[in-house]
Amino acid sequence: MISKVTKAYGETALIKLIAIGLVVGIILALAVPSIVPGIAVFGRLFVNALKGVAPILVFVLVINALSQKAEPAKVMKPIIMLYMFGTFCASLVAVGASFLFPTRLTLQISDAEITPPSGIIEVLERVIMNIVDNPIHALTTANYIGILAWAVIIGLALKPASDVTHEIISDLAKGVTQVVQWVIRFAPFGIMGLVADSIATSGVETLLGYAKLLAVLLGAFFSVALIMNPLIVFLKLGMNPYPLVLTTLKESGIYAFFTRSSAANIPVNMNLCKRLRLDPEFYSISIPLGATVNMAGAAITIAVLSLATAYTMDISVDLPTALLLCLISTIGACGASGVAGGSLLLIPVACSSFGIDSDISMQVVGIGFIIGVLQDSCETALNSSSDVLFTATAALSLKKKEGTLKPSDMIPDPED
Repeated sequence: MISKVTKAYGETALIKLIAIGLVVGIILALAVPSIVPGIAVFGRLFVNALKGVAPILVFVLVINALSQKAEPAKVMKPIIMLYMFGTFCASLVAVGASFLFPTRLTLQISDAEITPPSGIIEVLERVIMNIVDNPIHALTTANYIGILAWAVIIGLALKPASDVTHEIISDLAKGVTQVVQWVIRFAPFGIMGLVADSIATSGVETLLGYAKLLAVLLGAFFSVALIMNPLIVFLKLGMNPYPLVLTTLKESGIYAFFTRSSAANIPVNMNLCKRLRLDPEFYSISIPLGATVNMAGAAITIAVLSLATAYTMDISVDLPTALLLCLISTIGACGASGVAGGSLLLIPVACSSFGIDSDISMQVVGIGFIIGVLQDSCETALNSSSDVLFTATAALSLKKKEGTLKPSDMIPDPED
């Protein structure tokens, strides 16, 4: 009996199992809330397993790619350009949404006991210092900027190594990838635990008071995911972008929505890139890099909450100031992963461009944490799905130049 169940589980498409886990989690949270603490353990196990294997996966795959491939940089430039352009466009959408639907806040929250960065220079300094972090410390703390930097250096240094060494590194990369596959198959149970815990512990009452703010944020998230990003892909590839866009939202965004961690989603994204038949030379670097600097969702959060603060303080925002905010949001979002608290703690940096002091802006940070149950989930889903979307777009643009691009290239292989 057990063997039959195991066989059926292994042969069922993972996305179907995740849907079942999602429904079961909702039902259990509503019908039997007393067992939620026990079910929530599955969610924590899943997220921690992903976070645990991700740094090793990135480190090994990047070393393997660079030690055995000739020119990894040929596609990195367009990927990075897409990351930056996509993040800037997201901030434009956020500013436009805030102009159309201005939101005022009731600032009655006590100051949070956290310290935001003093400015963009401090954010950039933290990112740069992370690059030269001790490699062991970078691995244990999941500092992906440092992991990438050292993996690139070691990978390039191992280029002249013997064929036996290259084969050992390749086998190690395959082994770590297999471990990731095993972890991902646990996803239905993990999603069940995560959604049950979320429903049981985060009621909707606290969100109703910020319904308009949430509506502007979610509208901007969905506009970027379903309109702006597809438009960028279409301009780059000249083909219907939605098969690829919907695939990344379904197979990357859903995971990220519940894990609320770009780092935890790195193995999921790499697996999707593999099924899209992309070259590991590209995605082994671009995916962890995207989890660090491709932060369209963070740019939206920074811009929308900063403008809401300005409206609350009756500050008039003209077009040049709005464009400056877009630039600050883009740069700040790229450094969000280097700041404890992510995008929310960069709101005071953006607010400073309006002359708003930190006492006021930190109250807005507090509001951000209240609505974070939805805001952070959607932000992470957009960030993570965009990593795969733009990596695939940059890689497929090479096929377009060669005249070999086909619509089927946007559809992933079936799951094992």
